[in-house]
Amino acid sequence: MIFIAGSVLRLKQAAVLGAAGFVGRHAARALASAGYQVVGIGHGTWLRDEWREWGLSEWHVSDISVESLLTYAGEPEVLIQCAGSGSVAFSIAHPAQDFRRSVDTTLAALDFVRLHAPGCRVVLPSSAAVYGTAERMPIRIEDPLHPESPYGVHKKIAEDLCRSYGRTFGIHVAIVRLFSVYGIGLRKQLLWDACVKLVQGEVEFAGTGEELRDWLDIEDAAALLLTAASQASADCPIVNGGTGQSANVRTIVEGLGRALGIAAQPTFSGTRRSGDPVGYEADISGALGWDWRVERSLADGLAAYAAWFQQDRG
Repeated sequence: MIFIAGSVLRLKQAAVLGAAGFVGRHAARALASAGYQVVGIGHGTWLRDEWREWGLSEWHVSDISVESLLTYAGEPEVLIQCAGSGSVAFSIAHPAQDFRRSVDTTLAALDFVRLHAPGCRVVLPSSAAVYGTAERMPIRIEDPLHPESPYGVHKKIAEDLCRSYGRTFGIHVAIVRLFSVYGIGLRKQLLWDACVKLVQGEVEFAGTGEELRDWLDIEDAAALLLTAASQASADCPIVNGGTGQSANVRTIVEGLGRALGIAAQPTFSGTRRSGDPVGYEADISGALGWDWRVERSLADGLAAYAAWFQQDRG
């Protein structure tokens, strides 16, 4: 609340579930920059100064349930559901836990809105993993969904729940199927692993090197999630979150090597990893129709990531 000359000006309220995660913290900061007072709920040990730097006015360590949201979420106008696993490999090793993280948390968020905050707009960051092996590229929203991993299956179920709550209860929802999100601060997945290997003189990587991915910088992804909140409706619009251009893994590793000042020619095992589709490239016409635009090129993003990695490693 802000007090002005004896009156009370109520700030816009928002909640981010899983706000300690990579996507969640950037979503929180985007909301705060747009004038929201943001409550974060989920798991993760943060110092107060750290979570405040990411735009949170409150941080609550808690499982995601209707009861915990009723206790901590307040009266949000926007809720971004970032809680859940972000790893195909984890979902294969721990499918039941991945289900609880992704599906149960989404159901709790939707039911909280249905029961206690019916005017709230819900945004679900989903994944390109719902498509499975693409029959053609770029991948369109209307293309068949054939997820190949428990992670992709669980994201699809979460999407189905959003559509159901929109159709049955009139909840305003929007879904963004994020492709390969990367960016400064991400200490896992391909870019981090590749940087660690390259500075240690290792050049052998899993896969074939020809796997195509559509790489989206996290700042652009967060901006798209914020835009999606303004587009949420009972019709549950869905867009792809990518750049509309793909690059293969070999290109990424070689680009990181150059940015790190390391002359190395990567080699690849040739073995495809379980649950890992060969190629992804997004049709982003839906997101462009929302007046969202990609701001950071892949070349600039890789250079920025490599510079951050070198600084982070001391």
